[in-house]
Amino acid sequence: MAASFRGSQLPLSLGPAAAELRDQLLAEISSGQLARGERLGAEREIAERFGVSRSTVRAALDDLARGGAIRRARGRTGGIFVAERKVERDLTSLASLPAYLRRQGFQSDARVISTAMVSSDGEVAAALGLGPDELAHEIVRVRLADGEPISLERAVFPADRFPDLLDRSLSGSLYELFATEYGLQAGEAEERIEVVSAGSSEARLLGVAEGSPLVAITRTAWDSDGVAFERSHDLFRGDRVRIVVRANAAPKSASVVASAVEVR
Repeated sequence: MAASFRGSQLPLSLGPAAAELRDQLLAEISSGQLARGERLGAEREIAERFGVSRSTVRAALDDLARGGAIRRARGRTGGIFVAERKVERDLTSLASLPAYLRRQGFQSDARVISTAMVSSDGEVAAALGLGPDELAHEIVRVRLADGEPISLERAVFPADRFPDLLDRSLSGSLYELFATEYGLQAGEAEERIEVVSAGSSEARLLGVAEGSPLVAITRTAWDSDGVAFERSHDLFRGDRVRIVVRANAAPKSASVVASAVEVR
């Protein structure tokens, strides 16, 4: 018999009244009667509306929170809210974030924080195959989904490969820009994942509390000829992203892509 697992915890047994209330609230969320980001009201108000006890409401809400359907916020503007829709980040295909967002029905945008011509450090130089005197373009952006920040991106590209890159519009997909303006065809990428805590600057730019969990993805990308063209470090809000990996039990190709997942 298949078991359903929500979040990172094993499902807990609910009484029939709490399970029924949970399912009613889920149905209202699925139908759009309760909109994403909408405040549900206090536990007392929910209890009065459905004619159940506060303990039943608390149990149902706890289960919904574990499953990611609702979120609780503290403070003067806090309360119980319907969770915003999560962006699914598929690690089994190489595509730009705007492409992922469009496929999932989000409106994509980016806010450029800074651009610079930099001397590549040891790690970036090694990843991109740059010599000690070769320069690179550094672009730092906050990526937006439906106008809300979801990730902070720092990407570095060989300057010789992309002349005048920093003079172009950088609010859209860089991969699409590379294809149309520089004739680049992306080939493959290696992405390493870890969970980190938001520092003060990351928290401010992403609109989260300091110390909130972020999903960090460090990526090296190669073109179709096997030449590295990108080294980037993305910080995704932990409450707005879901990592998706599709595995094939009988791969047709001998190539294997591995992702290292660390928690610190």
